[in-house]
Amino acid sequence: MIAKRYREMLNQKSVIREISAYGAERAKEIGYENVFDFSLGNPSVPAPQIVNETIARLALEGDSLAVHGYSPSLGIDGVRQAIADSLNRRFGMNYKKAHIFPTSGAAAALAHAVRAVTEPGNEVLAFAPYFSEYVPYINESGAVLKIVPANPEDFQINFEAFAAMLNPNVHAVLINTPNNPSGVIYSADTLRKLAALLKEKEQAYGHDIYIISDEPYREIVFDGKEAPYTSNYYDNTISCYSFSKSLSLPGERIGYIAVNPACQDAALLVEIFGQISRGIGHNCPSSIIQLAIGELLDNTAELQVYETNMHILYDALTEMGYSCVKPDGTFYMFPKSLEPDAVAFCNKAKEFDLLLVPGDGFGCPGHFRMAYCVPTEKVVRSLDAFRKLADYYQQR
Repeated sequence: MIAKRYREMLNQKSVIREISAYGAERAKEIGYENVFDFSLGNPSVPAPQIVNETIARLALEGDSLAVHGYSPSLGIDGVRQAIADSLNRRFGMNYKKAHIFPTSGAAAALAHAVRAVTEPGNEVLAFAPYFSEYVPYINESGAVLKIVPANPEDFQINFEAFAAMLNPNVHAVLINTPNNPSGVIYSADTLRKLAALLKEKEQAYGHDIYIISDEPYREIVFDGKEAPYTSNYYDNTISCYSFSKSLSLPGERIGYIAVNPACQDAALLVEIFGQISRGIGHNCPSSIIQLAIGELLDNTAELQVYETNMHILYDALTEMGYSCVKPDGTFYMFPKSLEPDAVAFCNKAKEFDLLLVPGDGFGCPGHFRMAYCVPTEKVVRSLDAFRKLADYYQQR
């Protein structure tokens, strides 16, 4: 017998992946260069050459047993310490290796974090707009994901709605800043207000409430801004990171969890992550990619192209009549659709070979997501299609 819940998940496939697959088929018909696919958040800049050189050197010159053997269940000690040292330099923290747990990307980090701090049936709150895959990440752990409605004016936290949803069964709050899909960074004031409210509720409810901070876009920020580091604002913070975006390494599936040292039982949580790995079959990222990352922590890919693409699109689309909160970072923007039904709008966009993702799956009907991690020349060529789409709606 096949498990019923996974059969049911077949009817809830990722809309993003389905649109991307449509784009691949459409490209076979009219050419890749003629399909303006803004569906999938796959980095469009290559990994730095130093990444390839480091991996090659480790493979050719490293100790084969260390490079290709099993790593310790909690990750390679030297790599964990290197990550701790990097975070301490950058954010004024005091991590030790005991607070760091390497994972197979941010998704695995989230899977471990939520299992460590919730029991089945506990609630996890997240804020719209949110990454749609949070639903299986959280609900398949046994916890229950509930979504706080968005503040569409600026996509900062809707504190009135959040306060109304807090209750003693809430054990974790999942945040994503810089945010997918809006590109907005939660301000320091937002994080301070969030921290104060959670501290108040921890005392009222008599148990810890953890912030699980999903941070894969931390390095992609625009216009000289900085992304405040959540652990600087709230003790019970578990940071989940991936090198998929900063180093353009999505296929390597490498990231980590960093437990705030001020967190209750911080080092114990990392030990628990090792036990969770036993239950979900995670069992560490590959040794060679851990070792490589340990040497590459101060490097990024050439991320400036995303800022260039954002400005081209934001300036052009708002001039055409689209409405959008200006992104602070990431490689996403989240405009309002030109009709209330974003699904219908995105289907109409396909007629102009524009592949956009409806905001319904991100908790914000009436919006659409654009992943502008595409070549800049293609961004520029797409503007005519956006203009034709806008003209269609203006002439209705």
